[in-house]
Amino acid sequence: QAQLVESGGGLVQHGGSLRLSCEASGRTFSRYGMGWFRQAPGKEREIVAAISWIGFSTYYVDSVKGRFTISRDNAKNTLYLRMNNLKPEDTAVYYCAASTLADLSTIQTNYNYWGQGTQVTVSS
Repeated sequence: QAQLVESGGGLVQHGGSLRLSCEASGRTFSRYGMGWFRQAPGKEREIVAAISWIGFSTYYVDSVKGRFTISRDNAKNTLYLRMNNLKPEDTAVYYCAASTLADLSTIQTNYNYWGQGTQVTVSS
């Protein structure tokens, strides 16, 4: 059974950094685009970043551009999100997801595998 498991979340101060990891098991996602999403309390889930299957194409929501970096290691079947200069408004549950497409996608309905989420809390 295919599974995505996130790790690396936690509590960090404003301006701090975290690196999230998403390890896939049960199948390989190396031929599919992947993405990171987040959901803050009382808000809808939004896309944070996405990456194509080979990693050449990436997308970032405007609010994280220049601070977050998405990457993947297909040999390890693992997706990463490096988050620098974190702000309180970055506080959310972060989810990784695998798309049905090889190219990156910003459309949530194109993602058919989801992790359970990892909490990121940024204190002011």
